[in-house]
Amino acid sequence: MKKLILGASLLSLLMVSISVMAVEYVVAQKGKAFVENGQVIESLTLAVGDSIRFVNEDPFFHNIFSLSDLSTFDLGSFPQGDSRSITFDEAGSMEVECAIHPEMYMEVTIK
Repeated sequence: MKKLILGASLLSLLMVSISVMAVEYVVAQKGKAFVENGQVIESLTLAVGDSIRFVNEDPFFHNIFSLSDLSTFDLGSFPQGDSRSITFDEAGSMEVECAIHPEMYMEVTIK
């Protein structure tokens, strides 16, 4: 019984350690562009386990999605002030776009 409890404790500690190391990137949609720290970006590199929180700062809806082989997702349409997040669990690269504004495009690389 003690081995089972010790094993469960070690597993819990490992899971907490991994989640503490993950980074959440904040990418805004502003001026029909992807923006990080006030700068328009066309690419972003992050680590496996990291996430991106997309924040809509425009006065109209955005719909962030990817049809890439690595990860297919659709965060749905969301208005100004709302945000949606996604966590990246596999290494590789993908295209991220806005379904409403086709000029919005970003390459995400996960290492």
